[in-house]
Amino acid sequence: MSAVSTAGAELELTEKQRRVAEAVTEDRGHLLVTGRAGTGKSTLLEHIVASSSRRVAVCAPTGVAALNVGGQTIHSLFKLPIGLIGPAPLVQDRALQRLLSAIDVLIIDEVSMVSADLLDAVDRSLRLARARQEPFGGVQVVLFGDPYQLAPVPGSAEERAYYTDVYRSMWFFDAKVWEETELGIVELDLIHRQRDEEFRSLLTAVRHGRVTAEMAARLNGMGARPVPADPPLTLASRNDTVAAINAAALARLPGKEALSLAEVEGDFGGRAYPADEELRLKVGAHVMMLRNDADGRWVNGSMGVVSRMRQFHLSVEIDGVEHDVDPVSWERHRYAYSPGSKELKREVVAEFRQLPVRLGWAVTIHKSQGKTFDAARIDLGRKAFSPGQTYVALSRLTSLEGLYLTRPLVPGDVIVDADVRRWMGERRAAARAAAEASAAGVAPA
Repeated sequence: MSAVSTAGAELELTEKQRRVAEAVTEDRGHLLVTGRAGTGKSTLLEHIVASSSRRVAVCAPTGVAALNVGGQTIHSLFKLPIGLIGPAPLVQDRALQRLLSAIDVLIIDEVSMVSADLLDAVDRSLRLARARQEPFGGVQVVLFGDPYQLAPVPGSAEERAYYTDVYRSMWFFDAKVWEETELGIVELDLIHRQRDEEFRSLLTAVRHGRVTAEMAARLNGMGARPVPADPPLTLASRNDTVAAINAAALARLPGKEALSLAEVEGDFGGRAYPADEELRLKVGAHVMMLRNDADGRWVNGSMGVVSRMRQFHLSVEIDGVEHDVDPVSWERHRYAYSPGSKELKREVVAEFRQLPVRLGWAVTIHKSQGKTFDAARIDLGRKAFSPGQTYVALSRLTSLEGLYLTRPLVPGDVIVDADVRRWMGERRAAARAAAEASAAGVAPA
């Protein structure tokens, strides 16, 4: 068995994770690594990047997602224009062509947010730069993400009309490149976040939109319990709700407010910072940790309370233990190719330095992606408004006992995108047919 270190602990790779790592090592085709929340997708991605002897480039659709995996945004790596790209000619200078020609493996994280148009532009870019007409110019593409959690963001009315005319949907899996090559799917299914089998079953039902009246009653019954005197974190669907909750809670605390200003060096490509540029705190403030601690004292998403403050430093009590917290740096990277050494290098082009906390009375469901909480109060507003939103919120929790709801869930809160349901159903049917044919000794067509 392979093992990888995470947050200071050794974690063995599961059989499926190990198979993915081997497929990358041996260049065995394009893959989508998917699975329910908490199944170790991020851990596997980190393991592949750290252990592969091949030249791996990592990218993601947004700046924050790229920071989280130590890569570049897709648009930055490929020098692609923002917005709909379509069949427009791609402009590449010699440096970009050398860079793209040096890549053996391209990893795209949070691929569910990548549109079909953008993925086809990546395919065209690699073919053009490498002067090879096979899909992705011969680069092995490994996609990470769960279509049941995050969806691509629709653009203007004109862009939506373009997708209607050109694509079956705007999802990455309906990109034209898949008409020329296969995309293998590995669905990780060993859940590390939740141990309770009942809660796992309920989350699976929400993920697939198969919630029965009995299941809804169970979730709503647990969620309707009185909130403790010291309320847990609120996961809200709207930014203004989160801002109002945090501002009001901070204002109610006595004492002097301290301000920590971030230090920013280089070009972060806008203001998509990983933490607050202006962080306002008081003693007693509820906070959420934003980085895994190198010494394993906390992980990204740990909740705590500010116990002491002094210039540039603070102390936070987490699970009854006080820890000193110092500012940390987030680095924005860019890939570069060295013709002399034939190496694909990752260079630091910007740095953001700040205390690794944000106010933790409330956070948006979107920003809670990838985090784990023992308890949370879920506020979906009047209704859930995007596919997977309710599933993302519920699946942050480690147990059913930590669930609190501002209102009962209703059928309209459980939204599964019809194209995701269609595509995943087609792929599962194809996999079953292939397995049955193999068992019967029939060669695939």
